[in-house]
Amino acid sequence: MGNLKRYNEVIFTSLLDFLILLASWFVFHWYHSEQLNMILKDADLNFVNTGVLVSIYWMFVFVVTGLYKKLYLVSRLDEFITVVKATSIGVLFLFFIGLIGDSISIEEQKSLTVFYWSVTLVLIAFNRFLIRTIQRFYARRGKGLHKTVIIGTGNTAKTAYDDLIRNKTLGMQVLGFIQVNGKVPDESSGILPNEVIGHLDDIRSIIDQNQIQDVLVALEPERRRDLVSVISKVDFPDVTLKLLPDFYQLVSGLSKTNQIFGMPLVEVSPEPMPLWERAAKRVLDILVSILALVLSIPFLIIVSIIIKINSEGPAIFKQTRVGKNGKTFTILKFRTMFMNAEDETGPTLAKENDPRVTRVGYWLRKLRLDEIPQFINVLKGDMSLVGPRPERPHFVNQFTKQIPLYTRRLRVRPGITGWAQVKWKYGGSLDTVREKTKYDLFYIENISLKMDAKILINTVLTIIKGKGQ
Repeated sequence: MGNLKRYNEVIFTSLLDFLILLASWFVFHWYHSEQLNMILKDADLNFVNTGVLVSIYWMFVFVVTGLYKKLYLVSRLDEFITVVKATSIGVLFLFFIGLIGDSISIEEQKSLTVFYWSVTLVLIAFNRFLIRTIQRFYARRGKGLHKTVIIGTGNTAKTAYDDLIRNKTLGMQVLGFIQVNGKVPDESSGILPNEVIGHLDDIRSIIDQNQIQDVLVALEPERRRDLVSVISKVDFPDVTLKLLPDFYQLVSGLSKTNQIFGMPLVEVSPEPMPLWERAAKRVLDILVSILALVLSIPFLIIVSIIIKINSEGPAIFKQTRVGKNGKTFTILKFRTMFMNAEDETGPTLAKENDPRVTRVGYWLRKLRLDEIPQFINVLKGDMSLVGPRPERPHFVNQFTKQIPLYTRRLRVRPGITGWAQVKWKYGGSLDTVREKTKYDLFYIENISLKMDAKILINTVLTIIKGKGQ
């Protein structure tokens, strides 16, 4: 629900921006024509097509510079600074590529550039200022607020609650408090028993029943040791998790905070990647997958025949895995194990020298060739080229209970290869999964196209050296 509202806001704001950019272009073209003493003829409408292309270019600049990264009740001053930065970068690029025109003098080009920049800046800044002002107008009247719960029942939680109630423009409608470890409200905090709406263990059902969008963690300083446990239980992709850091965290530089009317809030991994990088990553996934599947058609046929000859059963193995945001999908692989390999043992993690693996399967795994059919999964959007490896629902449920922050792996699309795969080996123990999860979390916190390229290069080197596991 929270993500849907955010995307609606992004679409609405971007449409307004696009229309304003078109208007800015028309004003500039009129000024340009007047400056050069030209008469605009009805037949000369190329400027309309050019205006659309230039507006699309501006939208790209806005995405790259972060104008759509965080929209809800953002500081008007902060947004204005971002608008100045975005329009300055955008108009300088247009100037240097000579889009404004090379048939006039440099001085005239400078004059036109300054005019176009000024018009675009004023119109976009006014549009954003108007949107934020309207948001605050409705927020003060209790409309358009994000439904919020506060985790904690001490003085810190109560102070946060009072601040949010006093300042509606913070954008949060607090529905109540969540108990941690069965701890009842501290009498000195002033929190009433009926204001506590549930326990941390029931947080998922509380979020679903009340359509919660934001979760604010406000623990007492002495309960800092519970923070990792709390985050692991509340780290869902459909809610925004915010922390209220204590004084020690602030002065020691352990937290990067956002100041909202004097209240420092730390947002936990709001966006793994900027929008433009996510789009570029998806385009690369599609292009590489198409190329890989086309080039590997002869190989797919030959390997399928060899697998069928080597052991009974289909060449392609299908299995349910958990993908982004916990959504399940059917993964495709070359079959590397004997049929019904888990009939007696039940779900079991793969390990080195696994007796369930066939002779052909051993080499397919060692060279990482068993994953080739997964390019189909990438093409469908279930997976990416790079990301944490997807697990079966059985193991996701198990590891969620045993490994802190394991669910953070579900914030991104799973991958054919990943940082954990190039840095760690197969292992069937919980300790091995814990170590690989550390690498997965490191990847998610540092995800970028550059990081993906590094992992892909390492994967190729691993295959060439024959060190695949």
